[in-house]
Amino acid sequence: MQIRFTPALLAVAAATAVALPAQAQSFPAADKPITIIVPFSAGGPTDRVARDLAEAMRKPLGNVSIVIDNATGAGSSIGTAKAARAKPDGYTLLLNHIAMSTMPALYRNLPFKVDSSFEYLGIINDVPMTLVGKPTLPANNYKELAGWISQNKSKVNMANAGLGSASHLCGLLLQSALKTQLTTVPYKGTAPAMTDLMGGQVDVMCDQTTNTTSQIAAKKVKAYAVTTTKPLTTPQLRGLPTLDSQGLKGFNVTIWHGLYAPKGTPAPVLAKLNTALKAALKDPVFIQKQQGLGAVVATDRRVEPAAHKQFVAAETAKWSPIIKAAGQYAD
Repeated sequence: MQIRFTPALLAVAAATAVALPAQAQSFPAADKPITIIVPFSAGGPTDRVARDLAEAMRKPLGNVSIVIDNATGAGSSIGTAKAARAKPDGYTLLLNHIAMSTMPALYRNLPFKVDSSFEYLGIINDVPMTLVGKPTLPANNYKELAGWISQNKSKVNMANAGLGSASHLCGLLLQSALKTQLTTVPYKGTAPAMTDLMGGQVDVMCDQTTNTTSQIAAKKVKAYAVTTTKPLTTPQLRGLPTLDSQGLKGFNVTIWHGLYAPKGTPAPVLAKLNTALKAALKDPVFIQKQQGLGAVVATDRRVEPAAHKQFVAAETAKWSPIIKAAGQYAD
């Protein structure tokens, strides 16, 4: 079949070719807000990161309005699916954490593909995690805790904030490293899990510094270790040993956050968004706010889209066998 390029058809093609660069050049429009979908509830650690980032990205994007849409549920898959379906024009973005690398194993029927339904914009930060216990736990350091867990094994109750949560994933990796299966107690969020830990209803928990630092400082829980390979410099957590130094060699879990756009967003728009993101990551106010949350702002090559995507692929390869071995699926 031979296609005839009539003057009318050529005119449409020319108009389209001109429209795309013009759209990118005018992005973002002053009167059109950018929405960042956060697939977790307002007030939580990921929401706080998103709101701090939105404020830091406004200036490099010409002081455009940036709003947060908390589309919660199903381990972040509902909000992530909403972002995947959004118009690919740069006005709808997704901010999600490590769930981008664990959903492919936790969910067997996702309505999107993490590796092909999104444009990757860059990693934002890394949030360390801490291993904490109820205040009445007999163990006073990690060596004693490991011995106590070895003696009690499945009698030990390990809380988490729900299937697919950061605390659930850290708990799975810890049990794998210890070659021990504990009794896991899932909650509907971090707050009730932490409340029961402080009250002594559960024994241990592994969660983000954003959720544990204040409780550790107030001595409402016992702190045993951090999950990074190097000790933290946060004043309240300085001196807390790493699991790696306590015998779990190579144990390293951080809850990273990344920024995404729907697949098909024009390249010039993506470039503007990435430039704004990198500017935000150098903003002293943003850095200070993240440090207050116990988070470390990304400064490495993962702030570039290609490296961000490679990193998520590596994290997916890391978590998939652990999740599948546990046999715990979210659907």
